[in-house]
Amino acid sequence: MKLSGLHLLVTYQCNFECDHCFAWGSPWQSGTMTLQNIQSILRQAKDSGTVEWIYFEGGEPFLYYAALLKGVREAARMGFQVGVVSNSYWATDEDDALECLRPFAGLVQDLSISSDLYHFSQKLSQQAKNARRAAEQLAIPIGIISIAEVEAQDAKSVIGQLPVDESGVMYRGRATEKLAVNAKRWPWEEFAECPYEELREPERLHVDPYGNLHVCQGISIGNLFHRPLSEICQTYDPESHPVVGSLLAGGPAELIRYYGLPYAKGYADACHVCYEARRMLRGRFPHTLTPDQMYGVLEG
Repeated sequence: MKLSGLHLLVTYQCNFECDHCFAWGSPWQSGTMTLQNIQSILRQAKDSGTVEWIYFEGGEPFLYYAALLKGVREAARMGFQVGVVSNSYWATDEDDALECLRPFAGLVQDLSISSDLYHFSQKLSQQAKNARRAAEQLAIPIGIISIAEVEAQDAKSVIGQLPVDESGVMYRGRATEKLAVNAKRWPWEEFAECPYEELREPERLHVDPYGNLHVCQGISIGNLFHRPLSEICQTYDPESHPVVGSLLAGGPAELIRYYGLPYAKGYADACHVCYEARRMLRGRFPHTLTPDQMYGVLEG
């Protein structure tokens, strides 16, 4: 595996509770990286010798502004390209957005702002407009992430089905409970491949506040608080992984077939099949299908 991008899920907490969220982000979620966590992860990324990009995301990383800013500064100092993903709740007006973003000027090469009808009452919210104007003044490259409403989708895979400035809902995380009910369904046998993630030779991985290294959100290939990132990457054997191996052999449908899982009449997309199968397999593979946060299980 030649890993070039590492995405830090700084926190599972979010001020929003969007229906399409992979990570079940909400004000009630738990799990947040400390500065020590971030520094350890950055050192391991540097030691890997292949990581070029570091992204800070969540949840909503700006909720922990001090840790985010310190982490971005440290990543830039170490020579990484830096990205940040946010919902721009902090951009209440242009002046506020300027003050919030000013310390990131010259450090961030990609600021991605989420704005759509799942986040705000408008596809392009006033907060996103304020953030864009502020970023442009500070010469911070900025882009808008917009997720199309379920009603705009009518295909097993939305790849190539939507305008270039919109992405489709992927039915994993909260979307399986909140949005799949309104989606068109297909038989599980038709989902014979994973259309979204490069599972055999991933170039990017996500790491969460507990050190779990996700090849896809909720599918861990190791914990870099227990084993070094470089060792996990060097020893990664996708075919022998209890979940990835099946996905490579025959997609989400193979999870149902191989493990003899019960199934529904139809599913909205490949992620929907995979996510529901994984939820049924968590008791069997608790260290692989982790943490609880990715499966909507809240503490207490």
